[in-house]
Parts: sequence; structure tokens; C-alpha cells
Amino acid sequence: MGTILHDAAAHQFSTEVDGHLAHVDYETGAGRIVITHTIVPEAIGGRGIAAALVRAALEHARDHGLQVEPQCSYADVWMRRHPEFDALRA
Repeated sequence: MGTILHDAAAHQFSTEVDGHLAHVDYETGAGRIVITHTIVPEAIGGRGIAAALVRAALEHARDHGLQVEPQCSYADVWMRRHPEFDALRA
């Protein structure tokens, strides 16, 4: 997998794999980030890319003292499976 980049202006964490862009989109406000979408093209699915992107977003939130509201169903399920991030849930 490629490097995960954070574009704060675009509210996105992204990576490019085999020429395909995968990303997590979020919104900010009131001391939190709201994860709205996790997008991984089918051509590169099943490689743990979505998990790595969500983890990067959550680590960013933790590092910056932000709470996380996972509106995206994938991010919500991922957080439930990783209780080490429970304290971040808004």
C-alpha cells in the first residue's frame, strides 16, 4: 500500500494503490471530526486499505485531542472492533 496522505484543506486522508485512489472523507467542527465516507475502489479492495485509512484518521484525531463521530458505516464498525479507540467516540 502507498503512503497515506492527509489533506486538511480537502478534509481527506488518501492513498494511491495500483493507480487507484482510496480515501476517507471527514468534516470538522466543535472539537471533533465526523467521518462521512470511506471509499476504496473494487479493484483494490480486500487489502486492508480502508482499515489503514480509518486508523490514520483516528490517530490524527487522538493526536489532536479530537472526538470522532463515525457516520460512515465502515468507520463505525471498524471502531467497534478496535476498542483501543473507544475514548475517541463522540
